[in-house]
Amino acid sequence: MLRILHQIFRTGIVTEPLPAGVEEEIKEVGTGLEEAIRRRFQRSLTIRAVDAGSCNGCELEIHALNNPIYNCERFGIHFTASPRFADMLLVTGPVTRNMEIALKRTYNATPPPKLVVAVGDCGCNGGIFGESYASLGGIGKIIPVDAYIPGCPPRPADLLRGILRIIS
Repeated sequence: MLRILHQIFRTGIVTEPLPAGVEEEIKEVGTGLEEAIRRRFQRSLTIRAVDAGSCNGCELEIHALNNPIYNCERFGIHFTASPRFADMLLVTGPVTRNMEIALKRTYNATPPPKLVVAVGDCGCNGGIFGESYASLGGIGKIIPVDAYIPGCPPRPADLLRGILRIIS
């Protein structure tokens, strides 16, 4: 254990910084987010991410929000595994027939006032999957949606901007 800790201290931080333009954009949106979160929630915004049947492109971008490069926690955004503690649901993908009941249960388990954000083109309107034998289409056909973040997949900066738009 001590050998591993010694190696960590010797190596230091190994992540790469964002390009200057992107870093400034993230800081600008993040400052607005931090103020809006404190004003509306008086603490932090807790998000539950739900995959309703996507290709996982949007999930990769959502996970990037929480990595050391974008670090959304510095703005007061936290992710939770339980909808019972969530303020917001970030839902991705077209709703598959197999996920319809699970999505409704997740929505019902989230305490009011709850915010729902449909992420990606598939979450907004079904995207390339549309409506078919396996897909019911966009999130709004199953549960009420408060905001849409289009893109295939949307960049992390677009996700932060969409979250800011809904809570402002």
